[in-house]
Formats: sequence, C-alpha cells, structure tokens
Amino acid sequence: MATLPLRHGCEDHWTWNRRDRSDEVRLYGPGLRVAHFHPNWSSGTAGVRGTRVLNNGRYYWELGISQRIFGTSMMFGIGTRRARLHVDAFTNLLGEDEHGWGLSHKGLLWHGGRWTHYTKPFRENEATTVGVLFDGITGTLTYYKDGTCLGIAFKGLNDVREPLYPIVCSTAAKTEMTLTLMKRDFVNLQDRCRAVILKQVSSQAQLDKLTLPPRIKGYLSEPMADTVQPFQPVNKYVNSV
Repeated sequence: MATLPLRHGCEDHWTWNRRDRSDEVRLYGPGLRVAHFHPNWSSGTAGVRGTRVLNNGRYYWELGISQRIFGTSMMFGIGTRRARLHVDAFTNLLGEDEHGWGLSHKGLLWHGGRWTHYTKPFRENEATTVGVLFDGITGTLTYYKDGTCLGIAFKGLNDVREPLYPIVCSTAAKTEMTLTLMKRDFVNLQDRCRAVILKQVSSQAQLDKLTLPPRIKGYLSEPMADTVQPFQPVNKYVNSV
C-alpha cells in the first residue's frame, strides 16, 4: 500500500453542505459526514457539495463508498458553485461542463462534457475507499483507490478563479459515501500553531471563553465556519502580533 499524502499535515474540518445539495441526498451521522443518495428510488442524478473551499491549498480526503456500487454513474471530484447538483436523468453529472472535474465508478474522468479512460471500473457491490488529493499550488487533482495512487487525473486547476469545492454525486438508489478522513497541508508556521491550539479547543463555545482579541479569535475560528475558506495568514486579522 502506498504512503498516503499530506501525512505531515494536520486534520481538516469540513463536511457536506446541508444547504447545497439535491433534495435526493440525505445527510446524517457525526458532523453530517454521511451522504445517502436516493433513499427510496432513483429517477435521476443527485449530488452534494462540501463546505471546504480548496483553491490555493493542498487537501486530501477519503470517501468510504458503501458496497452498493452500481448504476450509471457514481462520481467523486470537485466543482464550482455553478456545477449542477441535480438532474432528472441518469448522467455523469460531475464534469458535464466546464464547472466540474470528476471520476466515475466506471473508471472514467469527466470534464467539459468529455471523458477519458483513467483506471479500471470499480467492482460492483464491493465496498471501497476513494482518496482525493487536491494540490492548488501545482494545480493538480489525483485519485487514490484503497490506498493505491492512480496518478494525476486533472491539471491546470490553479488557473481556475472561481472557488472550488469537493463534490460527490450518484445515480444509484440507496448508495452512501462517507467522509472518513480529511487532511490539509500547513500554510505557514502560524497555521501550525493554530492547529496545535485547536487540538485543545474543539468548538466555538470553548473558543469564545478564551480571553483573546477578537481578530485572533476570528483567525482561530476560521476552520469552524459553515463554509471553510482557504486558510489566510494571521496578518489578515491583526496588524501586529
């Protein structure tokens, strides 16, 4: 098994956006990290966007895919806010246009409405783990399957000016994708210090009890926001430390 990326980074904190999803996606579990697609039956394609803004950073996340792997398309990747999250048709939704970049369970990469072969189709009805590595510095997106690197899938993502988010979607009824691991690279030493502090301060309520300047609290609370923005240097919040 290959060494997973960003092993010297820190835990990241984001989840699926309950306000940015198809009506055919149910979110549940700790932190709403489980996305359940088409809970009754399927008549189309449903998706959900993550709360993490990816641009300019390095992020890695893993998805636990339930054993119900089948259907027209189950997809994993990234997209802008303009990427559609629902359509009443069975289609490869993520990558249908220039607003999304996705891998389907059939081993195909999709972007701009075009596909290319990337890897072997996933075995149907067999649970698997999909890893996604976004590198906003080099502008690449790389996939992993059950701990094995599949190689760079997309390039040029550092040229995208719109915010990019993790996205998953599925055409298949009663399928599930669970966020099981989220990591990110450190931006700088300040970011490393913040990560150490947040190991002891795990909620906004705990942070509010600390006697700190409001701008420092704003910097520390950044990872706790509903929509997690790219990490900024502390001097965005304070003039001097």
